[in-house]
Amino acid sequence: MTSTSPPSVVVVGSANLDVVLSVAAVPRAGETVLARGTSRNAGGKGLNQAVAVARAGAACTFVAAVGDDEAGRDLTRTMVGDGIDVTHLRTSAEPTGTAHIAVQDDGDNAIVVAAGANATLHELTAADRELLAAASVVVAQLEVPVEVVTAAAQAAADATVVLNAAPAAVLPPELLAAVDVLVVNEHEALVVAGLTAPAGADVAADPALLRRVLDALLEVVPAVVVTLGGRGARWATREASGETAAPRVHVVDTTGAGDTAVGYLAAALAAGEPLAAAVAHAVAAGSLAVETAGAVPSVPRRAQVLERLPR
Repeated sequence: MTSTSPPSVVVVGSANLDVVLSVAAVPRAGETVLARGTSRNAGGKGLNQAVAVARAGAACTFVAAVGDDEAGRDLTRTMVGDGIDVTHLRTSAEPTGTAHIAVQDDGDNAIVVAAGANATLHELTAADRELLAAASVVVAQLEVPVEVVTAAAQAAADATVVLNAAPAAVLPPELLAAVDVLVVNEHEALVVAGLTAPAGADVAADPALLRRVLDALLEVVPAVVVTLGGRGARWATREASGETAAPRVHVVDTTGAGDTAVGYLAAALAAGEPLAAAVAHAVAAGSLAVETAGAVPSVPRRAQVLERLPR
């Protein structure tokens, strides 16, 4: 009998309250600028990606930690409102994580994160491990302790493990050995690969340098997706490679666009799409996300993404 249940994705990661400040330009060191407005939204790379997975139509369970405070309760309500399973969500004595985000007129941003409860997610429970073992796809990032990310990837032996290596870090070999698809932007790709680009080099605009980075990463993981902002994304496995161009868009706010792409990529992989098609979903979703302010508020619905896919 064929199952009619949606594919199962488990996201292990961070949940933050985003405090967003609208500014003409992000301040330089020592500079004070006046914000034209402020807003408070649900965010955090893990929560953003979980919302994207759910809005893409996959069944999503979130393993994370929030504080026993109003922010934690607000974030939990947001998750439940999007149909995310929160039975593996912890409540910590530490305050809920907070991200302070300055968004400038061209949509670019600068972000400072206080980890709070996210830093308390150090280990998995037996129930977490059982959940991960049964998942189709497991997604993680690096805003929670790397030891729990490693443990989650290792526990998901039969799942496709998608690691978004952000914030950028040099990763332990035991984590890389458990990763199936590594997702990074051009800056994170250099860090994870252990490479240094020539002064002034632009990975996204230099095909030879990008190929060198991809080759280095493919020595440690079987598949890589490098997101290139307005240029789309490049993907590669040890057997094939390709790229997906991004459509022209009016950029309002880039916050959360990469997380939206990761969530849609994971949902497409869980649905059985090949990597090239999953990347196309990711690029379409990310391009829609930059057209709206905020992280979670900008995550599009599946129907919108399907409309934007190349014909």
